[in-house]
Amino acid sequence: MTLWAGIVAALGTLGMVVAGWFAARATRAAAAATAEATRAAAQAQAEPNQRAEDRAAFEAIKKELREELNSTREEVKGLRSLVRAFAWYVGELTNQMREHRVEPVPPPARVDEYNRTGV
Repeated sequence: MTLWAGIVAALGTLGMVVAGWFAARATRAAAAATAEATRAAAQAQAEPNQRAEDRAAFEAIKKELREELNSTREEVKGLRSLVRAFAWYVGELTNQMREHRVEPVPPPARVDEYNRTGV
């Protein structure tokens, strides 16, 4: 083998190694780009499904809160009715005491406010 043939063979081998290194680097970059594109496509496809799931969860929560609100409203109506009935009853008892010349204990400030304002 001549000197020139040895140099050409060594440079050819070196060129092949460098070309392999560039090919591996390009393959790695292409694989990363493909993985990112696949992830983005999967996310774009999943988004409508996720929105539907979110909407269904929101509707379930909203329904539960409406039921709870309606239950609370009914409870408040019942308590208001009870307070009015109790206020009327205490008023009648107070009138009976006064008819028998017994002065009742003055009501607490909150009761006096309710008697004046109805609230």
